[in-house]
Amino acid sequence: MKKTFILDTNVLLHDPQAIFKFEDNDVIVPITVIEEVDNFKKDLSETGRNARQISRILDGFRQKAPLVDGVPLEGGGILKVVLYTDGSMKLLPPELRADRGDNRILAVAMDMKKQCSCPVVFVTKDTNLRIKADAIGLRAEDYESDKVSIEELYSGTAQVVVNKDEVDRFYGQGYLDFSGPYYPNQGITLAEASNPSHTAIGRYHAKMERLNPLIRPPKEGVWGILPRNREQQFALDLLLDDDIQLVTLVGKAGTGKTLLAIAAGLFKSADEGSFSRLLVSRPVFPMGKDLGFLPGDVEEKLAPWMQPIFDNVELLLGAVEERGKRKRGYKELVDMGLMEIEPLTYIRGRSIPKQYMIVDEAQNLTPHEIKTIITRAGEGTKIVLTGDPYQIDNPYVDSSSNGLTYTVEKFKGQEIAGHITLTKGERSQLAELAANLL
Repeated sequence: MKKTFILDTNVLLHDPQAIFKFEDNDVIVPITVIEEVDNFKKDLSETGRNARQISRILDGFRQKAPLVDGVPLEGGGILKVVLYTDGSMKLLPPELRADRGDNRILAVAMDMKKQCSCPVVFVTKDTNLRIKADAIGLRAEDYESDKVSIEELYSGTAQVVVNKDEVDRFYGQGYLDFSGPYYPNQGITLAEASNPSHTAIGRYHAKMERLNPLIRPPKEGVWGILPRNREQQFALDLLLDDDIQLVTLVGKAGTGKTLLAIAAGLFKSADEGSFSRLLVSRPVFPMGKDLGFLPGDVEEKLAPWMQPIFDNVELLLGAVEERGKRKRGYKELVDMGLMEIEPLTYIRGRSIPKQYMIVDEAQNLTPHEIKTIITRAGEGTKIVLTGDPYQIDNPYVDSSSNGLTYTVEKFKGQEIAGHITLTKGERSQLAELAANLL
């Protein structure tokens, strides 16, 4: 049965293409939403860009027919801009005052429910607004076109029970003919049925239908770092394979996501020369209250935001020094052109060829921002996205709708992409307990 969807402002600011994603149903945009979108049009952020884009889209429809009368959508529905009236406000309880934009949007939705014989659904990403809508008898839903359930997120690994001969054959010939419902580059653990401790690990090659052994890191480690658990072994294998152009690493604090990625990036660029340099970036989102404007040039302003990257690099340099090699500071690596650290603010419009690019804290990015980053990749560039979907500072995304989990789900069937979810913390016993208990 055909439905009518009323869209809240945050839906359009999150995804300007939202009006095209309701199939053959009608889409209603209250006039208050247009007013609120107008407040963001001068922002230089992603939200501002989305505001300008939705304005252009609506203006394009306006040229076809009056938006108040309704304009046909390609899917078969109707797009309409509906005006707020004092009469519609009377449909709300007196506690919901007319001077608030959210309440005026709810009033339009209630008016449409009164007029329309078909089901009316109010779509908003605002949790409290969904609660208010439910309280007044209005059906409300979250915008879920790009949501991926964090509980059902692809882990990138699987355990397969086999007989002893298959485990021995894998070790003996260095591969195993292997087929099944597995994704390309999935990390597979073979476990003997009669002896579960007799195992082998490898990576699934979908085209050849074969299980291949993992890439072995040097004996001294990758910049002094050796994997401490099976998931880290799978992750390092993906990070060291030049044929894998996109790697996503998801895990809680202390699982080694960023450290492994930076170690592999320095190894592939500084030691092997497979990439011209290591480019590390992260979105600028504060935890808690922002410090405000910072003095100095770009490098000095970025220092507080990029300090986690510096910490990881200094840890790697310390590990190298312990093994008798000369220690170099991260600034020397930057001066030598082997490493560059920069914010994501200036990435739009760039082309990044033959670089090992790491985007840390990618859970704070929207799906559209992630698309912007990945489409910057030139020939020979490898992109690594790391993050923890449960530690999000961006108010416009959550654990299910952020760009990192969205990318994991969209790329899990691609030959040039790989993903691993890391679960075991290796930073310290205290950090592991804090991540699990708090």
